[in-house]
Amino acid sequence: MSSKSTSSVVEVVQKLEYYCAYQERCHVEVQEKLRSFTLSENEKDQIIVHLIEHNFLNEERFASVFAISKFHQKKWGKIRISNELKARKISSYLITKAISEIPNEEYYETFQELTQKHWETIVEKNALKKRKKYCDFLLRKVGKAESDINLPNSAYNFYLLTTTFNRCISSPICKRTR
Repeated sequence: MSSKSTSSVVEVVQKLEYYCAYQERCHVEVQEKLRSFTLSENEKDQIIVHLIEHNFLNEERFASVFAISKFHQKKWGKIRISNELKARKISSYLITKAISEIPNEEYYETFQELTQKHWETIVEKNALKKRKKYCDFLLRKVGKAESDINLPNSAYNFYLLTTTFNRCISSPICKRTR
């Protein structure tokens, strides 16, 4: 879409309605798409208002769908989702609301699955060094989270860290490396 096209406002509205109906979009994505058309700023604003009024464009819905789908499909964590939504200029209120829709139990189960997989990928013969690498990994994943977004308090983060670590070191895989 690098070449600018001359289109009527009605044609552009129809194209953008299809664009937004095909997949949830945020304002930034729609504005980017609008740049490919030769329209005045007033016409672009009218089109965005039309999309909002007819419920083709809804940032709250976008943030919610984005957070849930990235968590389920790509196993992204809350920090990554938050950063991606910030990059799309979504308000911090909507980011917090979208992230709170991720079920905590499912989030922590996924976290434990990913950490278990990480344990299995650490190539280290010395058990203490392997545990150190694993603990460093867990601290990077859990420790930084609280300062970036509203996650459970640090006591819960510590509980999560220790239970995941204890579960791993008590697993048959870890016992073989001792």
